[in-house]
Amino acid sequence: MNEAHGFPELRGALFEPDSLDGFTLEQLSEYLDAGRTPADPAIETSPGCQLALDALANLREFRADLLARDTAAEAPADESWVQGVLAGIALDARAGRRVPVSASDAGVDLGITEGAVRGLIRAAEARVPGVLVGGCRLDGDVTAHGAPTRINVDASVRYGIPIPAVVAQLRSEIAGRLATHTELNISGIDITIRDIQWLPRALEEDQ
Repeated sequence: MNEAHGFPELRGALFEPDSLDGFTLEQLSEYLDAGRTPADPAIETSPGCQLALDALANLREFRADLLARDTAAEAPADESWVQGVLAGIALDARAGRRVPVSASDAGVDLGITEGAVRGLIRAAEARVPGVLVGGCRLDGDVTAHGAPTRINVDASVRYGIPIPAVVAQLRSEIAGRLATHTELNISGIDITIRDIQWLPRALEEDQ
């Protein structure tokens, strides 16, 4: 496994494989390393695995940028935060509760999983440079159509990113995705920046 892109933090870690249709995050990371070839139908058809793969790919891209900066400054990066992000990915990949969706036919019962909603929230980070979603939570009775739901998101940002601006952008992106793809009654979107990934001092002095 390429240490610059893989996750040695996964070795020996337990992240509830049952929530990923029997796969562990380490197995999914190795599958990502292999370019998702040969394609594994069990992984490619699993919503939980797809959410985890997308989140792992985003984490790799975010960390690769930090590692490139650290290498240029010849200073090691503090990656203790990665473990927390990986745990958040595993939790968010669970199917969770069923979220109802209106149907034009009275006899049709439609719904999506809470995991799918968390996937929509996580996907918003792709549109907000310098931010990485560590985990998200839906507070409220999402199983009851129209019940107020509050979204809680933990995130990390790269050093130098204006926090108020990136929080506003991420909140707007999340709100738009939820409004487009769900019928949740969103009472608020709370975003907490848990980590700021600092540039090494040598780079800070150059800026």
